[in-house]
Amino acid sequence: MVEVEESIRIDASGETVWAELADFGAIARWAPNVDHSSLASHSSGGVGTVRRVQVGRNALLERVVAWEPGASLSYAIEGLPPVVHSVINSWDIVDDGGPTVVTPTVVTLTSRIEPGPRPPHQLAARVVGRALGKASREMLAGLKSQVERSHVEESK
Repeated sequence: MVEVEESIRIDASGETVWAELADFGAIARWAPNVDHSSLASHSSGGVGTVRRVQVGRNALLERVVAWEPGASLSYAIEGLPPVVHSVINSWDIVDDGGPTVVTPTVVTLTSRIEPGPRPPHQLAARVVGRALGKASREMLAGLKSQVERSHVEESK
């Protein structure tokens, strides 16, 4: 397994961050590397919810496998190259408890890539891991921008 972890500190409460992540079909609103997103299931949140995302020419399905309101969200990504057996992205939210008026929140995005059984699959998983690391940094930066902008607007 290949694991890639990226984190960012956001100047907003964990509740505010969760509200953005929990709007599962709307990731294109803040993730700069997602061209389009929409719900592909009847449910809008919780385990089993599915969204469709368009990333460049690739259409992917993301199926929620863990949903802990205010704390974590994990989803399996479907539609990646067959050399990758599975990919699960997990978002974890932790209030930093800093001494500011607004409690900062640390958001960590971990991608777990399970390669196929052959050595070329394992090499491909490392390449996919590097690409997912870059995508994770872009998504975290987009989330930070969206949440902090929304938080400032709400404070007015």
